[in-house]
Amino acid sequence: MAERTTAVVWDQALLDYDMGDHPLNPVRVELTMALARELGVLDRPGVRMITPRPATDDDLTRIHRADYLDAVRLAPSDPFFRGWGLNTPDNPVFDGMHESSARICGASIAAAEAVWEGTATRAVNVAGGLHHAMAARAAGFCVYNDPAVAIARLLDRGAQRVAYVDVDVHHGDGVQAAFYDDPRVLTISLHESPLALFPGTGFSDEIGGPGAEGMAVNVPLPPGTSDGGWLRAFHAIVPSVVRAFAPEIIFSQCGADTHRLDPLADLRLSVDGQRAAYLAMRDLADELCDGRWVATGGGGYALVEVVPRAWTHLLAVATGDPLAPSTTTPAAWRSFAAERCPGRVVPETMTDGVDPPLERWAPGTTPDAVDRAILATRTAVFPLHGLDPQDPRD
Repeated sequence: MAERTTAVVWDQALLDYDMGDHPLNPVRVELTMALARELGVLDRPGVRMITPRPATDDDLTRIHRADYLDAVRLAPSDPFFRGWGLNTPDNPVFDGMHESSARICGASIAAAEAVWEGTATRAVNVAGGLHHAMAARAAGFCVYNDPAVAIARLLDRGAQRVAYVDVDVHHGDGVQAAFYDDPRVLTISLHESPLALFPGTGFSDEIGGPGAEGMAVNVPLPPGTSDGGWLRAFHAIVPSVVRAFAPEIIFSQCGADTHRLDPLADLRLSVDGQRAAYLAMRDLADELCDGRWVATGGGGYALVEVVPRAWTHLLAVATGDPLAPSTTTPAAWRSFAAERCPGRVVPETMTDGVDPPLERWAPGTTPDAVDRAILATRTAVFPLHGLDPQDPRD
């Protein structure tokens, strides 16, 4: 196998996407990059650091309406601004909101272009993954939708088959909406049931629009799903559909809010289970598209306890050998994390002490809520890809 190279897109200015006293605290990204640096992940052979430029209006209007961009620019100067999903508890306005949001989109564009052009095999933007923003509405802490903007750039560059795999605890609704009628983009989202969690979409019968049936794949999982069930669902659906689609490139949104400590959701994954998901996505890219893989961050609100470890594992998986779960977090990083977030529990190792089980799905063998979700999704989309929903080999 040819040597894999990785672009890591980073600029301290990406931390300017700061909503203030808010769950989406940029310290989680700052601590991720600090931990990856202390562990030597960013200094590995074949790693290239890229400083991004902000996305232009032309880039952004591939997904967002021009009048929405005008509203985002105006909102910080008007304390009574209303509309467009802005100036709400979820999406408070802040100084430089357009500029910082455009920079995150520019970072995901840079990651996608590095892989598409072949200057890197893989690329990561941990500050990205703002998957809820709609064409003319902020939503779910997201002002502009950087995964959708970056995928649009890939399409403009000639991509014909882009697979988007979203493992955030919330449905990747904004990306799905952007490409619901486009057969060139397969969107897959595993998430907590919309009956229990924002944004209330992502049911298994959301399968894509006319001419793109089967291009939206949704796996809504019951609250309380842990590593075994989540990974069983992933492996029962994602590899088969992605193989049938035969993508040229895989784009992943890797929200860390599936973790059992996350304060905003109710799945029960460990950091070890999340690490297993990153390995599975990387392996699919290696198998199907010569390694071409773009990964972003996403949600994740256990700012010290989870996100830095999860996304450092992601960076390690993307840049070479995965970190051993037993790896100790460096003392210098623990001191920095304690200083930046006083009173928080700073983890001493890169593991939660879990060995995620590899559970194979078979129809009717374990008829629990996870298996019902698996079968519902397979029934909805597998025939559209020439696959048998009842055959565990598919």
